Amino acid sequence: MAETRSYNSPLREEKARETREAILHALYRLMSTSAVPDEISMDAIAAEAGIQRRTVFRHFPTKDDLLTAFWPWLNALIGTSIAPDNAGDIVAGPRDAFPRFDAHEAAIRASLHSPTGRAMRAGMIPARRLRFAGALATLLENLPPAEARKVEALAHLLYSASAWEVLKDYGGLDGAQAGETASWALETILSAVASGLSPRT
Repeated sequence: MAETRSYNSPLREEKARETREAILHALYRLMSTSAVPDEISMDAIAAEAGIQRRTVFRHFPTKDDLLTAFWPWLNALIGTSIAPDNAGDIVAGPRDAFPRFDAHEAAIRASLHSPTGRAMRAGMIPARRLRFAGALATLLENLPPAEARKVEALAHLLYSASAWEVLKDYGGLDGAQAGETASWALETILSAVASGLSPRT
């Protein structure tokens, strides 16, 4: 009896990757007219991608599956993965990231205000805290733990999409200006800590 072997065509796999990308890009484009991705229908996504509705469901069986895949994809597209290794990376972070946020404004705002976007961000918090704590460990090692936490919290705030949004909406700054402002604030705070100053208890 002949052995049955499964055959995965490289061409078929490449086509599947292209279709998946087309679906994610379609959702991204639709967000420019609807800032709440959770409310964009699968039918609309299929039409925008130029494919049939059932094809969308073949790649993403539910809307939650699509959105779960979308947020990491968006972070990769923007190129702003927050993974600082030291205090210098944290200081430079907003200066690099905030202008990129301007280029993807609707998507960034959706990540801040949509239910799945907030859930995605909440899921990243533990790893983000560990990364920031490690990056600031040498600088903060002589501070009491409660004061070190305050400095870490300020670093999280200033190097975040929330800071970008507030500086734009309330400060009237564009992304580049907001980035320079947040990086300056971080440098000022961390330089003060390095000089022996610390937050008041």
